[in-house]
Amino acid sequence: MLKQVVDMYELLDKPNASGEEVADFLRNEGAKEVIVEQVKGEKGSTDFIKVVIEGSAGKRKGGNVPTLGIIGRLGGLGARPEMTGFVSDGDGALTALSTALKLVKMHSHSDVLKGDVIVTTHICPNAPTRPHRPVAFMDSPVDMETMNRLEVDEDMDAILSIDTTKGNKVINGRGFAISPTVKEGYILKVSDSLLDIMMRTTGKMPKVFPLSQQDITPYGNDLYHLNSILQPATSTLAPVIGVAITTEVPVAGCATGATHPIDIEMAARFVLEVAKDFGEDKCEFYNKEEFNRIVKLYGNLKKFQTMGE
Repeated sequence: MLKQVVDMYELLDKPNASGEEVADFLRNEGAKEVIVEQVKGEKGSTDFIKVVIEGSAGKRKGGNVPTLGIIGRLGGLGARPEMTGFVSDGDGALTALSTALKLVKMHSHSDVLKGDVIVTTHICPNAPTRPHRPVAFMDSPVDMETMNRLEVDEDMDAILSIDTTKGNKVINGRGFAISPTVKEGYILKVSDSLLDIMMRTTGKMPKVFPLSQQDITPYGNDLYHLNSILQPATSTLAPVIGVAITTEVPVAGCATGATHPIDIEMAARFVLEVAKDFGEDKCEFYNKEEFNRIVKLYGNLKKFQTMGE
């Protein structure tokens, strides 16, 4: 998938990067359903983009195969004029859109997945930054509630949330790592299915990053968050797994020259393989019987999806 990564990077790494340009590129490659919506906030504007790739037996065709959601999380692709060029924070969008491009090309060549896949992210080449320890975070022109509203589609039956996760000291390997499954306020066990897919796509032992209870609560509650990778879990009943683009050392989200195309390609290929297996019912994000059991034993934890009392 390296060609798709390079092609998408060229579109995103410029001051005038836009959702419409990316949408036109995807349509020229065969995409049938691409929606762009520009949203303005107090700190600027950004283009939200949604790409739907129909499956052979998915909901769009009246089938019953579940839909996978792929969300590229980020504050912005660039921090202009403070920084020149594509920033590390853009890796989530780059991974998601590269996957969308590959799926579109596969579909046009009649390699059609069974289930629908919905890819969402936003394109902002001029985002602000904000202080954060140990390294500065990228900010966004719009708030998290707006992001979740436009990126978390109600048709998504399971979600992979891809985000640059380099500004910390708890993930110490270059490449990517996955989180435990998060659903309705619960941090569940790590999906064995996704561990297997990670091993076959990387040829290495899988990497899992830790989550705290704070990480799965909404932004704005004055609690610490690793980053925004699990924010989609605050606005859906679907299971969410984070796919973190990682490094050995802390790297600021607003750092330029910190995007590693080979790592992006590997993460995107992993996401693509999850999409394949999910539609074939070979991939389980969580054990439904065990989830029902834990809720019966310990109750409803949906309060952690809210701002609390």
